Amino acid sequence: MTRAAIYARYSSDLQSEASIDDQVRLCRERAETDGFTVGDIFTDYAISGGNLSNRPGMLSLLDAAKRGECDVLIAEALDRISRDQEDIAGSYKRLNHAGVSINTLSEGLINELHIGLKGTMNALFLQDLADKTRRGLRGRVEQGKSGGGLCFGYDAMRKV
Repeated sequence: MTRAAIYARYSSDLQSEASIDDQVRLCRERAETDGFTVGDIFTDYAISGGNLSNRPGMLSLLDAAKRGECDVLIAEALDRISRDQEDIAGSYKRLNHAGVSINTLSEGLINELHIGLKGTMNALFLQDLADKTRRGLRGRVEQGKSGGGLCFGYDAMRKV
């Protein structure tokens, strides 16, 4: 029987933890439909998909795949696995080398074309988001408002 691992992630503490539960529920349904047995579930709460090194859930998944503990990875979409081109390509290569396929609810069975095209699109999304965030912060500063959080050791003082 095919053993499935599930990976779920959301990127911001401004999002709901229920997002993980929703992703896992949908991935379980897909696994059942496809006749897979769900084994481990790996998660990363409120962690950006832009950097693999700070995502313990994804790193644990890659280690489990290397040990031969799963045959397929199911995730909601490729951008849940990573938004970084290098990381998604490396993860795909490591999983493929371990004999683990990637199947997402959004894109289906993942191949090199998905990695190239969606990897690029996801990286562009992150860059666009960063540009818009900087634009918004600049606007706040130009209005005389705070452009970010408090620096260590400083107190905010309202100017009247």
